[in-house]
Amino acid sequence: MELSLSRVDYLQVGVTSQKTMKLLPASGRKATQKVVIGDHDGVVTCFGIKKGEAVSVFKTLPGQRITRLELGGAVNTPQEKIFVAAGSEVRGFTKRGKQFLSFETNLTENIKAMHISGADLFLCASYIYNHYCDCKDQHYYLSGDKINDVLCLPVEKLSCIIPVLACQDRVLRVLQGSDLLYEMEVSGPPSALALNSGNGGDSGEEVLYGTSDGKIGLIQVLHASPVEKWKIGNEKKRGGILCMDNFDILGDGVKQLLVGRDDGMLEVYNFDSANDPVLRYDHALSESVTSIQGGCVGKDGYDEILASTYSGWVTGLTTEPIHRECGSGEDLKVSQEMQNKISSLRSELEHLQIKVLQEREKYQESSQSSTAISAVPIFNVNDKFTLSKDDASYSLILEVQTAIDNVLVQSDVPIDLLDVDKNSAVVSFSDCDSEPNSNYLLATYRCQANTTRLELKIRSIEGQYGTLQAYVTPRIQPKTCQVRQYQIKPLSLHQRTHCIDPDRPVNTLTLKGQFSFAEIHSWVVFCLPEVPEKTPVGESVTFYFKNTFLDTQLECTYRKGEGFFKSDNISTISILKDVLSKEATKRKINLNISYDINEVSVNHTLKLIHPKLEYQLMLAKKVQLIDALKELQVHEGNIDFLIPEYRCILEEADHLLEEYKKQPAHLERLYGMITDLFIDKFKFKGTNVKTKVPLLLEILDSYDQNALLAFFDASA
Repeated sequence: MELSLSRVDYLQVGVTSQKTMKLLPASGRKATQKVVIGDHDGVVTCFGIKKGEAVSVFKTLPGQRITRLELGGAVNTPQEKIFVAAGSEVRGFTKRGKQFLSFETNLTENIKAMHISGADLFLCASYIYNHYCDCKDQHYYLSGDKINDVLCLPVEKLSCIIPVLACQDRVLRVLQGSDLLYEMEVSGPPSALALNSGNGGDSGEEVLYGTSDGKIGLIQVLHASPVEKWKIGNEKKRGGILCMDNFDILGDGVKQLLVGRDDGMLEVYNFDSANDPVLRYDHALSESVTSIQGGCVGKDGYDEILASTYSGWVTGLTTEPIHRECGSGEDLKVSQEMQNKISSLRSELEHLQIKVLQEREKYQESSQSSTAISAVPIFNVNDKFTLSKDDASYSLILEVQTAIDNVLVQSDVPIDLLDVDKNSAVVSFSDCDSEPNSNYLLATYRCQANTTRLELKIRSIEGQYGTLQAYVTPRIQPKTCQVRQYQIKPLSLHQRTHCIDPDRPVNTLTLKGQFSFAEIHSWVVFCLPEVPEKTPVGESVTFYFKNTFLDTQLECTYRKGEGFFKSDNISTISILKDVLSKEATKRKINLNISYDINEVSVNHTLKLIHPKLEYQLMLAKKVQLIDALKELQVHEGNIDFLIPEYRCILEEADHLLEEYKKQPAHLERLYGMITDLFIDKFKFKGTNVKTKVPLLLEILDSYDQNALLAFFDASA
């Protein structure tokens, strides 16, 4: 059955956060449903649709930014009470807009996630989980990393309360009371949770999770340990998951999975005979999909997918056919309605244009008067700076509530800007004077009209650390700009993991000195990404990391007064030694540094680099041959005379050029890593081998793995 949906934009509210829109239960079997949405202005808006127009049911006064909106009510009754989280307060409204609850929690931070089940309220701030029953404290848990979402398995099915936390360190934590029952590692940082089929499936134990790197999975939360039922990767390199819902949009009696992503993609997954999800439909919106719901909104009898976006648009994808065949009287009536609507919109637009001109003139007059006060327009920027495991690059996503005019990117460390297919902005580079001012990059992205979301990709060099700055200028008057800063860390290409290979040859760095647990933790936060800023609970902690570019690993164990760092890459140990020494010196702390270098680890790292280096050299060689082969093809008229290898290069020319263009300086990076490895190996022995680097580069240009290994061994 083919899914055909038509887009309808209903109305726009203020900027919205993740999971802040819901559909109220229908009053009748085929009746349309009311929509309730909360925004950053603190306004809760409830509306219905009559004759294609949004009709307000109620609208609250502005207040603190609304970060979550959930529906609740007694268990096994229609969930039609509206609960919103704003700051550290939870407010409750009836479906008519009457406020019946104002609960000021004891949380010192703003509420980030909320779930409601009957009289039970589950709230999460950055690291803290609280469970309340009838607004009274029940349970509390301090998470090891930031909490992104929370839900509770359905009490009516399980007769016990089992909350699930989605945490930034790629872990789902299952609780029982105030205790951790167990934790499960997932394939990416989980950003959204939902009950499968809306009720946890037949058992009530099935939980859907979506990750910030775009993967989706289903787990069954059993009492002893979880079971993963299925998992979908992100082969199309789409955005992270912000929201999910289950709804039978196909009308075949089976609920489909609806997914909203932060790149504006809205997806519908159907389940085949093997119960694995298959993508059946997708639609691209121009900005983040913050909430998604299935229901009947626009017209009786026509189901639709309703989505809210970052800038506050409420958009429907309806099964109602918008274009009808001409000929019947009903069609004439529809066209008359459409004409009335167009003329109404035209007059409204003219009225708004006149009002804009009047306000602009008024502003010009007031700005030139002697008592003029400068007023900078305020705008929201939604940004995300994350490391991608697939290509060892950082993705910087900037989203603004209005159209972006330009973005200026500046960096005080050497970085490469990579091509992004979805990016239609025109980029221009300015010359930089890197020596006196440490200014290595200055690039301007000029955006096309109506661009509200811009995605950039950068690749950094480990050991070189500093700050990346983005100056965002929207198309608003008077001109204004916001600056966002992002830290490029010394070991920027390392990503948190929860298990490493214990059999690899490792080098060890040991630190001892008069430093506190909080101080050494702050140094680790400075050096490595994805480490929680809050000092861990307990006397000591161990973190594991994997280098996304080379697949080398790092183990960090530290406590008050001592720290142990183990890696199979000697360059990682060298970077840590230099940076940690510098940080300790800044705080006037004496460190006793010792290290144990394993010679075998150097050859092990070179063998890890080998397939990547061989592939890049082959790619560069093929790309160099393309022009000459094309000239031969034109001269001879065909390619039959060429050997199969050359024919293959010509056939794949476009793909090879595209891949080569996507990976600028990839080969130079690998050369740089091998050179660093060579220098670091002998640095720990107290020998300076920088004079031998030109000879090393000659060996790399005519690369042979055995010759390279022999050179490393012979230089000793």
